[in-house]
Amino acid sequence: MAEPRKKSLISHGIAAQNRKAKFNYAIKDTVEAGIVLKGPEVKSLRMGRANLGDAWAGERDGELWLFNCHIPEYQGGVLSRFEPLAPRKLLVKRKQMDTLIGAITRQGMSLVPIDIHFNDRGVAKVLLGLGEGKKAHDKRAAIADRDWARDKARLMRARG
Repeated sequence: MAEPRKKSLISHGIAAQNRKAKFNYAIKDTVEAGIVLKGPEVKSLRMGRANLGDAWAGERDGELWLFNCHIPEYQGGVLSRFEPLAPRKLLVKRKQMDTLIGAITRQGMSLVPIDIHFNDRGVAKVLLGLGEGKKAHDKRAAIADRDWARDKARLMRARG
């Protein structure tokens, strides 16, 4: 029987990932937040074309916003244009927002987007990580641990 064709659109699952977030930050807590998007932005996300490499979340006018997240324009003949690097409003409950803003201001933590994904209902969500920046020696230790785990797995495979 023939395999089903892979869909080009992401109906649910990860649309964009910040793979360096867990390397550069010690993530203490995660929060899932909604994101306010326009129609063409959602279509572009469903194509999996977003970039969270330099993105960060912060407070502006008492609300949480996602800054520097690059969502390229949708090339499907849509007339409505949007700014690819525009700040986008994040939707969280007031109590969560107060906790996050307090941690950012008092404890000097950072709010880092880990990924943008579509939930089971097809709604775009952002997974935010509340974390502290790692020092250089912590990053070197993480690299050494990762290398040892890879070498250990290779040795175990060779031994059978």
